Amino acid sequence: MKRTCSLLLFLLGMAMAGVLRAEKADANKPTTIEADRMEYDDVRQINTFTGNVVLVRGTLLLTAARLVVTQALAGYQDATLYAGPAKPATFRQKRDGGPDLWIEGEAADRIEYDTKSEIAKFYVKAHIRLLEGKKVTDEVQGEFISYDSKAEFFSVNNAVGGSKPGSGRIRATIQPRNDGKGK
Repeated sequence: MKRTCSLLLFLLGMAMAGVLRAEKADANKPTTIEADRMEYDDVRQINTFTGNVVLVRGTLLLTAARLVVTQALAGYQDATLYAGPAKPATFRQKRDGGPDLWIEGEAADRIEYDTKSEIAKFYVKAHIRLLEGKKVTDEVQGEFISYDSKAEFFSVNNAVGGSKPGSGRIRATIQPRNDGKGK
């Protein structure tokens, strides 16, 4: 059981390290998960961590009230990070492409990640920020955000299941880029 659990955590860490243009070096780092409790169902291939869950793998930092990892027959994992009553599920990770580039996000309900499709979904009051150091360069907010890390494509909706008239608005802030060439 310990070997299966370790393999599951390793594969989850490998998959999560690829989310949102992750730093490539994270793939070679160990995964550490801290929680108040862990349950592993070997028959159903489900690993559940509860109580102040913190997952760290290199620069990747995920926090949640509960983390559920499900192993599919083909070897892929689905990971769901659940928010707590007063704290969102969160992530933060260094991006490749510069010395101090980061991406961070949160969701008031949950964050789902499918390792096969490499799509991360943020549910309810979703918010993603791109940073250079501590400076926010771009950010998006909506009730639902889907991010395809293979295509580097965001989709932001004012409601879960697609945008709906009268359901509120999404918000995007895009900072001007300094190309260094002047006028």
